[in-house]
Amino acid sequence: MLEPEIKQDLREIAERLTNLRGSLDLDLKQEQISDFEEKMTAPDFWDDNERAQKIIGELNAIKTVAEEFSELNSQYEDLELTRELAEEEQDDSLAAELGTGVAALMKKLDEYELQLLLNQPYDKLNAYLELHPGAGGTESQDWADMLLRMYRRWGEKRGFKVEVVDYLPGDEAGVKSVTLLFKGFNAYGYLKAEKGVHRLVRISPFDASGRRHTSFVSCDVMPEIDDSIEIEIRPEDLHVDTYRSSGAGGQHINKTESAVRITHMPTGIVVSCQTERSQIQNRERCMTMLRSKLYEKKIEEQQQELAKIRGEQMDIAWGSQIRSYVFHPYSMVKDHRTGAESGNIGSVMDGEIDFLIDAYLRGQINTKNDSDNI
Repeated sequence: MLEPEIKQDLREIAERLTNLRGSLDLDLKQEQISDFEEKMTAPDFWDDNERAQKIIGELNAIKTVAEEFSELNSQYEDLELTRELAEEEQDDSLAAELGTGVAALMKKLDEYELQLLLNQPYDKLNAYLELHPGAGGTESQDWADMLLRMYRRWGEKRGFKVEVVDYLPGDEAGVKSVTLLFKGFNAYGYLKAEKGVHRLVRISPFDASGRRHTSFVSCDVMPEIDDSIEIEIRPEDLHVDTYRSSGAGGQHINKTESAVRITHMPTGIVVSCQTERSQIQNRERCMTMLRSKLYEKKIEEQQQELAKIRGEQMDIAWGSQIRSYVFHPYSMVKDHRTGAESGNIGSVMDGEIDFLIDAYLRGQINTKNDSDNI
């Protein structure tokens, strides 16, 4: 006999697929595919290589969305046939097979919907993630180190290549600042959910009195902007410093001044890199980071202008934390933007943060839809 939950899950899958079919406008996508394929048959298609690559990229993206939906719909139809057989024959083995299949399809559907949310222009790019401790000395610096570990674990589980671009160790423990580069498809799309202030509440291991401390770390996330995005940077606006590279514990990586720090004087933006072997390589990495920061600043200015028009105000003070991690007097991680929470703080600190990212991205889509309907 089929469990009522399985029937309910199948009805939910059917409803979600119906809603997706309407929002995706698959007929229009098929027309776009035909249009792109026709353009690719033109004799002069490869005369403009940049344009050709752009068309191929757009075609592949549209095809992927359409083909994956078709596959999900096909799997649903197969499950419906299995359900009919299980009910007709009262076959427990078919019912068990159906339950496994429904659970797997629900997971695939969740992943597909999440991929559709990552549709902004730079979501697909690599991402820089910076961590900066707030006031609190060693306790805050240790909190930054804990977050560094969490994000590295998350990136590894996601299959991203994670590089440490810049690292300034703390005086006693932890880090004063660190910059990571996540390389992989949609890295920025996922990690943009982590931008903001992260709050820690715990009994500090650095306090001999065993008192409870609250610490803050600011997390900044930017897409890696390459030369294809035009960002004007004038050489005369740059101040370049070189210094000796140092790693965790203050040990010198080398005795030459290979590390580079660049200050963009008009904006005050500072970037640094010390992980490459040569000064030239570190400078190139710094320029890539600077382009990313200048692009991010431009986007933020546009968003602030829109906020003024809408009469909104954005509080970026330390008190506006996006998420709290409470180790004492109870264990809880809670995202204040979405309400998503978990009592398994150990799992979260081991990099299991997909449910928090998922809730944020889905909430952003709902917010956009509500705004569009005003």
